[in-house]
Amino acid sequence: MPPGSRLNLPNIITLARIAVCPVLFFLAVSEDNDARYAAFVVFVAAALSDVWDGYLARKHGLITDMGKLLDPLADKLLLVTTFVPFYIVSHRPGELNLVPYLGALPTWILVVIFGREALITIFRQWAQRRGVVIAAGRSGKVKTLAQNLFMGALLLWYPLLVTANERGWVGSEVWGRVALSLGVLIAGTLLIALVLTVYSMIDYLWSYRSVVGVRN
Repeated sequence: MPPGSRLNLPNIITLARIAVCPVLFFLAVSEDNDARYAAFVVFVAAALSDVWDGYLARKHGLITDMGKLLDPLADKLLLVTTFVPFYIVSHRPGELNLVPYLGALPTWILVVIFGREALITIFRQWAQRRGVVIAAGRSGKVKTLAQNLFMGALLLWYPLLVTANERGWVGSEVWGRVALSLGVLIAGTLLIALVLTVYSMIDYLWSYRSVVGVRN
């Protein structure tokens, strides 16, 4: 196996993150509240594994072409297996299923986010065939961070809201502060993620414009 494509510990962690994505999907769409809490835990573990494998790769010089390709793929799968459940759940009847300050998740948000990911994936594959491996850039990483904060916060919001209603917390001062803080975090990080989604796409295409023969 060529050195650039070898299977090392960071790459194994990335593959594990890919493997848990279907589990996360089914937990997130479940109407069982324990399953929803489990979805939050699984997501946090997957998101932290992204930081861990990157740290190990840089610290021990284990950055490979395989890792550069697998890591963005894992990020995209994690994105799909959370945003699609959000869309499904938020369109179910009942106020407990709505996204704070937004209601049902609009289709155009999925189009923007998934459209960007599809375009960059195609661009990466095209560049690879021309001998250029495009790794995740700074703007893309910041975009992913914003998306992860949004996804984690909303995954926690759903079961926590159900628990608050079941235990009579709704209406209390403490719950009011928690709900306000979490709601603002959800809405704010989604807005930031959308802006960075468009910006990072432009940034990638411009940074690697030489791949398509564009010159200043």
